[in-house]
Amino acid sequence: MADGIRAVLWDFGGVITTSPFDAFNRYEEARGLPRDAIRQINARNPDSNAWARLERDEIDAAEFDTLFAAEAAALGLDLAGREVLSLLSGDVRPRMVAALDACRAAGYALGCITNNARIGHGAGMAGNENQSAEIAAILARFDHVIESSKAGLRKPDPRIYELMCETLAIPPEHCVYLDDLGINCKPAAALGMQAIKVTSEGQALDDLGGLLGMAL
Repeated sequence: MADGIRAVLWDFGGVITTSPFDAFNRYEEARGLPRDAIRQINARNPDSNAWARLERDEIDAAEFDTLFAAEAAALGLDLAGREVLSLLSGDVRPRMVAALDACRAAGYALGCITNNARIGHGAGMAGNENQSAEIAAILARFDHVIESSKAGLRKPDPRIYELMCETLAIPPEHCVYLDDLGINCKPAAALGMQAIKVTSEGQALDDLGGLLGMAL
């Protein structure tokens, strides 16, 4: 295996599926809201805001709806939390799924670390049963999946990455980690992983393929 790499660890939303941020921006445009308003709300008090608490399963969707609306109102925005939750489920990226299969065939361990919430259908927060089944089939490819809503931990808390390494029995320095958020890549890199910030599907697969010495 290339450069001692033994495991490839993946974020889910924004990596295996399209980013919810695209859906956020479309919603903001349709509502006449400032671009990235939703992300601005989520950036305030990022460890204790409604979003963080939902992903650690400390509040339910109804509580999130109320708390998120209050956080939006503090910024002068009229925005219901329940409407944001409806935007979270992205579309599967087939090339990413093919890359999972290629990594598996090459002998790499596979892990998924996802910040999610107990909404929708299944770990991918799918909007319907068919999509949930498709996502479940993808998640079955991983040796281990850590969901923030079940673990009570969420990225970028370093402990969630350490938990994955402990479960796989593979040290961080032998792992590659892919995430579409730089704030989530930083703890992985600090632990010794080779972190890839995903800005596009093609870029991510090129970068991963380069590290693994594979065409993806």
